Amino acid sequence: KNQVCRAISLKMNSNFENLNFDNLAIRTLPIDKEERNFVRSMVPDSCFSKVMPDPVQNPKIVSLSKDALQNIDIDIKEINYLKDVDYLSGNKLIPGSQPHAHCYCGYQFGSFSGQLGDGAAMYLGEIINKKGERWEIQFKGAGKTPYSRAGDGRKVLRSTIREYLCSEAMHFLGIPTTRAASMITSDTLVQRDLFYTGNIINERASIVLRMAPTFLRFGSFEIFKDVDRYTGRRGPSPGNVQLLKKMLTYTIRTFFPEIGLNEVNGDNALSEATLNMYEKVLVKTAKLVAKWQLVGFTHGVLNTDNMSILGLTIDYGPYGFMENFDPNYVPNGSDGTGRYCYKDQPEIVKWNLERFLEALSPVVVDQRKGKLIFEKYQSLFDEAYFSGMRTKLGFKTEAENDASIIENLFSVMASTSSDFTLTFRILFEFASSDRADRDKDKFAQKLSEICATPEILSKMMARAQKIGRPTVSPERLLSLWSMVQQNPSEIAARFGTTPELLIEELKGEMEKLKASEMANERIQKLSSMSAENKAKEDKNEWLKWLEIYSERLGEERADLIGMERVNPAYILRNWKAQEVILAAEKGDFGPVNEELERLYEPFKNKITSHDVKAPDWAAELICTCSS
Repeated sequence: KNQVCRAISLKMNSNFENLNFDNLAIRTLPIDKEERNFVRSMVPDSCFSKVMPDPVQNPKIVSLSKDALQNIDIDIKEINYLKDVDYLSGNKLIPGSQPHAHCYCGYQFGSFSGQLGDGAAMYLGEIINKKGERWEIQFKGAGKTPYSRAGDGRKVLRSTIREYLCSEAMHFLGIPTTRAASMITSDTLVQRDLFYTGNIINERASIVLRMAPTFLRFGSFEIFKDVDRYTGRRGPSPGNVQLLKKMLTYTIRTFFPEIGLNEVNGDNALSEATLNMYEKVLVKTAKLVAKWQLVGFTHGVLNTDNMSILGLTIDYGPYGFMENFDPNYVPNGSDGTGRYCYKDQPEIVKWNLERFLEALSPVVVDQRKGKLIFEKYQSLFDEAYFSGMRTKLGFKTEAENDASIIENLFSVMASTSSDFTLTFRILFEFASSDRADRDKDKFAQKLSEICATPEILSKMMARAQKIGRPTVSPERLLSLWSMVQQNPSEIAARFGTTPELLIEELKGEMEKLKASEMANERIQKLSSMSAENKAKEDKNEWLKWLEIYSERLGEERADLIGMERVNPAYILRNWKAQEVILAAEKGDFGPVNEELERLYEPFKNKITSHDVKAPDWAAELICTCSS
C-alpha cells in the first residue's frame, strides 16, 4: 500500500514545477567563463559562477514556513512531500532554476579579506509572483562552489535551524530581513569542529531555502578593490570600472527604479544615480540597525559582506537576542575583541557604510557630495532610534529630557542585568494603569524578579571572559608590550608586520586583559552577595527610575497601542533555539515547528514561565561561526 501511495505521489504535479522564473541577474551580469566547479582564490571579471547542488542521502523535510512560501505562490497545503523534498534538497533541480554562486569580497572584523563569495549558498533564480514581486531564491548548504575556500559548502542542523527560525522571527517582529521558506536535513554526514578545539564530530548535512528581492551586499561592489595597504589583499577584478558601472546600472534599474536611470544616460548621470542609490541604502541601513537596537538583537558578524544593499538583515550565524541586559553583549564566540558587541553596532554599520562609499567612488564624480550624504547617517539613526524608544515607552510627544530618561533606563537595566524583552513588557503593564493606580513598589518588585541573580551574573561574566580572553598568557603579553615600547620596529619585523599594526593589536590584547581582571574582581564580589540582597538593591534602583518614568508619562494615558505593537512578549532566545536544536539532532522535529508557530505572533502575550525561564546552562551558551 505504501509503495502504491508513493508511486501516485511521484506522478502528481508539484507547484515547484510551475514557478515563474525570470533570472535577470545572470542574464545581465557577467558569468565566470570557467564552467568547472572547483575552488579558486580568484574568479576575475565575473559576478557569478555556474554551480550544481550536490545530492544528499535520504533528505527529509524538517519544516516549512507557510508565510514565506506564499511569496513565491506556494500553498503549504499543496506541498507534495515525497516529490518536493527532492526539489528542496537540490537532489533535483526546480524547473526554471539556474544555480550559480555569487562573487563578492568583504571587510571581516575590520580587515579587507579579498575574495569571499557564496561559499555555501547558491542562487537558484528569481521568481516573479502573482503580485509582480521579484524574489530571488537560494539554497544554503547545498555543496561546494568556487568560493568555498577550505569549506565543504555544507550547513548542519544547528546552523540551519538558527537561520531558518531567526529569518522568520525577524520578519514577524517587523524588522527587514531575508526569509526562509524550508529546511531539509539528510543522512549525509559532514565533519565539524564546533569550538575550533580539534574535537571533530559528525553532523547531518542540512539545507535551507532562503529568499529576498536580492542578496546583493556591500561586498558585491568590493570585488574591484586594488591591493589593500594593510592586508595586502585585493579583489578579483581590481580596477574594472566598466564592470562596476554595469553592476550599478543593473542594481539601480532593478531595485531602485524610482531613481530613473535610462540607457542613454552618461557617466555624470550614473554618478548622480549612484549617489542617490547610496543615500537610499544609507537611510534603509540606519533604520535597520535602529530596529535591531530596539529589540536587543545583536547580529554577531557585521562584516561588509553581511550588509544588504536593501537594508535587510542577512546571513544569520552566531547572532543573539539579548536576555539579561549587557551593553557589551557579544553572541559570537569567535569575536574575541568584542568588535560586534550590541552597543557598538550603530558605529560598526556606519564604518561599513563608509567602506561601501569607497567601493562606489570610482564612478562618483562629486566625492564631496558623497561624504555629505555619509554624514547624514548619525542623525538618521538617532531619529529612528529615539522615535522607536519613545514608542516603546508610550510617549505620545517628544520632550527635552527624553534622551536622559532613556539613558538612565539602560543604565538601570545594565546595573541590575534585567531581561531586555520582559523589562519593556512590564513597563507596558505599568503604563497601562492610570497614574493614581500606578503601584511603583509592585512594579519595581516585578522588575527585580527578571534581573539576573549573582550566580547567573557570574556565569554571564565568565562567558564574556572566555570569549574575550587574551590570545597569549598575561605574562607573555606584558613582556611583549614592554619590548614594543622599547624597540617597536625590531619586534614588528619579527612578526612580519608594521609597528603601527602590532601596537594596535597589542593595545587590544591589553584592553582584554584589563577587562578580564575587572571581571574577576566583580565575580569575586558577586560570590559573597546573596540573591536576596541583590534583588533588594535592584528593586531600589527600579523604584527610583519608575518615579521619573511616571512623572514623564504625566496625567495622560500612554500610547498603549504603540507600546504593544513594538514590545514583543516572545523572542527567539538563544537557549530556546538550542533546545530545539538538541531535539532535532535526536530526530524530533516537532519543537522546530512549535517554535516557529510561537514566533509568528511575537506580540501576543501567550507565554508561559517555561518560555522565559532559562535553564541553568543558558548563561554560559556560546555560539560560533562553525556551521
